[in-house]
Amino acid sequence: STEIDDVIRKSTNLLLTRTLSNCLQYAMKKKNVGLAELVQVIINTTQLEASCVYLEEFISNITNVPPDTANATKLYGTSTFKDARHAAEEEIYTNLNAKIDQFLQLADYDWTAAQGGGAPSDYLSDLIAFLCSTFSVFTHLPGKVAQTACMSACKHLSTSLLQLLLETDVRQVSMGALQQFNTDVKECERFARAGPVPGFQGDTLLLAFSDLRQLLDLFTQWDWSSYLADYGRPTCKYLRVNPHTALALLEKMKDTSRKNNMFAQFRKNERDKQKLIDTVVKQLRNLISAHQT
Repeated sequence: STEIDDVIRKSTNLLLTRTLSNCLQYAMKKKNVGLAELVQVIINTTQLEASCVYLEEFISNITNVPPDTANATKLYGTSTFKDARHAAEEEIYTNLNAKIDQFLQLADYDWTAAQGGGAPSDYLSDLIAFLCSTFSVFTHLPGKVAQTACMSACKHLSTSLLQLLLETDVRQVSMGALQQFNTDVKECERFARAGPVPGFQGDTLLLAFSDLRQLLDLFTQWDWSSYLADYGRPTCKYLRVNPHTALALLEKMKDTSRKNNMFAQFRKNERDKQKLIDTVVKQLRNLISAHQT
């Protein structure tokens, strides 16, 4: 009868929206929940969502009331599992970013180094190894989830590395330190280019590091004439380099130029080197001022 059908459906909804949903929320919000567990929640809820149609059939077979009958109570199974899956996805993105932050706390750059070490920093190598291992588990996830997690992680890593470079505590940055930093960013790009999860077209994942890449190219190639001449044009080689960011980093390098020979490749005389930096600083300030008015 329709009354029995209504009771069964309402009871089933209570089981789904309260009991089962609460259990899933508790499992995801545990303090030490791992990425593998969150991946399993997504796999399970995807399967459960797909099986909701069979639950509808099962109840209809018991009560002899078709699920599309007028006024029949709708089952909330699909929406419950979908909500739980989306919550697990968000937890994965948050969890991944937190792990990346833990590795970045181990970064120990010598910001006044005369030259780079030539190999990626240990903390960065460990971080890339962790990401490779993590994304190998993501092969069981729906494609878009794995891709979003990977792009989110790369963007977070890129943004965090830039913040590390621009930290107010870092008052001086030598060309040697910048070369080491550049080596680390190249390692990040190598990881992105290797396609840690399938489904990305071309070098899409590399775009996450494009802001950093253009900034580092500008400094390591000392290509200020191109930057200043082409600024604001759509075809500008350094389109993603914010002049405020460039100025902030240049000011850090200005402080060290009096203390070592990092600009020896540009000018032999120390006074000329300082004058060169001062000139670029002045031009950058003029550029910023011109675009603010």
